[in-house]
Amino acid sequence: MVDKVLVVGGGIGGMSAALAMSQRGVSVTLIDNDPNWRVYGAGITITGMSLRAFDELGVLDEIRRRGFVHTGMRPMRFDGERIPGPPPAPEGAPPIMCGGGIMRPVLHDILSTRVRAAGIEVRLGVTVDTFEQDDDGVDVVFTDGVEERYDLVVGADGIFSKMRGMIFPDAPTPQFTDQGCWRIVADRPPEVERAEIYFGGPLKVGMSPISQDQMYVFLLEHVPGNPWFAPETHVQHLRDLLAPFGGNLTAVRENLGEHSQIVYRPLEWLLVPDPWYKGRVVLIGDAAHATTPHMASGAGVAVEDGLVLAQELDRTDDVAMALRAFMDRRFERAKLVVETSVQQGRNEIAGTERQQQTNILAVATKTLAAAF
Repeated sequence: MVDKVLVVGGGIGGMSAALAMSQRGVSVTLIDNDPNWRVYGAGITITGMSLRAFDELGVLDEIRRRGFVHTGMRPMRFDGERIPGPPPAPEGAPPIMCGGGIMRPVLHDILSTRVRAAGIEVRLGVTVDTFEQDDDGVDVVFTDGVEERYDLVVGADGIFSKMRGMIFPDAPTPQFTDQGCWRIVADRPPEVERAEIYFGGPLKVGMSPISQDQMYVFLLEHVPGNPWFAPETHVQHLRDLLAPFGGNLTAVRENLGEHSQIVYRPLEWLLVPDPWYKGRVVLIGDAAHATTPHMASGAGVAVEDGLVLAQELDRTDDVAMALRAFMDRRFERAKLVVETSVQQGRNEIAGTERQQQTNILAVATKTLAAAF
């Protein structure tokens, strides 16, 4: 029986799990090590499978209002010429047929507001110091000295998860991919009413609307050795990277300056082998399967984790059976996202032909469109 749950980590996966379990009558405490519960980053792309998960969680209308939901992707040549592509989804299409984008801090605000409105206990500036578990529960000692017992502990504390190391000391560690991702927040021209991906240039570049007024631009750069880019060099570096590109990217390049919102992140991945749990402690989201952004599905699989975990715990009082059922539904799906994304990065570095890259993504996307 699971009546009382601790969720460690207040990111997308942790908040989704907390909300999904609270909606089923479970008493949930959510903790985050950051006393200010901050979130960093620029925009994120949201695929159809992610929109469907957010819809099931009950926040899709807010994402539509505060982000941007569109009807597909427009392929472009690097010089700005349009490439024939699939037609947009019809008006009123279900979320799985759509796409979108949103600022990461805005998504955090939507979810955290829902968490507090649901009456979920939120404790900030603390994490798990130690824990001991038996067949019936987990005794947790927090870093502020408070002790509490829970029926289940959910580790949702990200790619550098402390909880992962505590239950699986020999678990894999994050692996650098030789790529880095640049993200720029820019004004959205009216004609950018859906995502655009630019092909044929020296690196992968795209843009996605994230609100009625803004879009974000991403660039995936081959950066062997994981170099450090000093902040004062960011603007000129991006101007140089964007120099070969035309279309709407011309204005983005010309408008870059000290005022620009620029975020850079080295791309790393991780996949914990099945199972992601030990006794009554389970990992979800990036703590178990951190992916690169090539399928724009990291947020979606994290939300799905939270939803599926809540569903399986609601189906049976046997915690071991519920966690096994959770793994049976989640492992191969998360593995597909991670491995396809990493392979796409390798293909981009190798200069693999565009159609081959598109075909690989199409196969994986079709699988992810199936019910989770």
